[in-house]
Amino acid sequence: MKLLNYNINGGLKLGISTHGGVLDIAAAAEALLPGTTVPDTASEAIEGGTQTRALLESLLSKASAEDRPEWWLNEKELLLGPCVDSPSKIICVGLNYRQHAIETNMDIPAHPVLFNKFANALAGCGEDIPMPPDSKMIDYEAELAIVIGKRAKNVSREDALAYVYGYCNANDLSARDFQLRTSQWMLGKSCDKFAPLGPYLVTSDEVGDPQALTIKCIVNGEIRQSSNTSDMIFRCDEIVSYISRHMTLMPGDVILTGTPEGVMMGYPEDRRIYLQDGDVVQVEIAKLGSITNRLIAHA
Repeated sequence: MKLLNYNINGGLKLGISTHGGVLDIAAAAEALLPGTTVPDTASEAIEGGTQTRALLESLLSKASAEDRPEWWLNEKELLLGPCVDSPSKIICVGLNYRQHAIETNMDIPAHPVLFNKFANALAGCGEDIPMPPDSKMIDYEAELAIVIGKRAKNVSREDALAYVYGYCNANDLSARDFQLRTSQWMLGKSCDKFAPLGPYLVTSDEVGDPQALTIKCIVNGEIRQSSNTSDMIFRCDEIVSYISRHMTLMPGDVILTGTPEGVMMGYPEDRRIYLQDGDVVQVEIAKLGSITNRLIAHA
């Protein structure tokens, strides 16, 4: 399934994206499963675990067999929210693509380099991203995001992917001047709307092997990053296992798994042109669709 959140009446509502449109889950459930409680958002769907996932799959199957056009929405007309709306943690892995570490002249890490973002950084596909007024070095980072599906503590690498609900596109936007002021990266990573997620949360069964996905970043129509998740230094199963040994991962937690080569910070200094007001950034990963956001000068 491809779950998404869309904005309506000041709140988020859950839909399922298909080739024929977006299923209005609440409307379909009212008719097909009267009296059944269905999740309002993607985060509620994740919290519901395998039982809720089976319910949504059954609802989608039933709705697809009915001729009820009022249950189906035009995705292009929807204002999308982040596809995961209330993670308790947003954990990021730095320097996790071999070629990216090389381009930035940094050592290949012996252990995953972890830092964090917060909920204020979440944004949906199509949302404008306000540029912090004091930053002149805003960079893009196309990333595969892991979304945890059940409580994970001290899980083995062999079992780790069984704890993953699904995956989504992410853009780990970074204010490099803030990031490099000190040895701690957090300030440059956690500005408002600096973690667009979406448009879809794609369940793990549809994605298959997370280490065999093409990943791209396109700025104003120009391909800036083009790689494959096979270049990760620490693979998704290793990342989930490693983090779970140090902190308990909860349903809905998001892990950004690093970015490939091609970021502006990897260019020679005389060729670095950081993101500007009006620039449009698109992150595209195989099987996950693409997320597009525009940078705007801070009001």
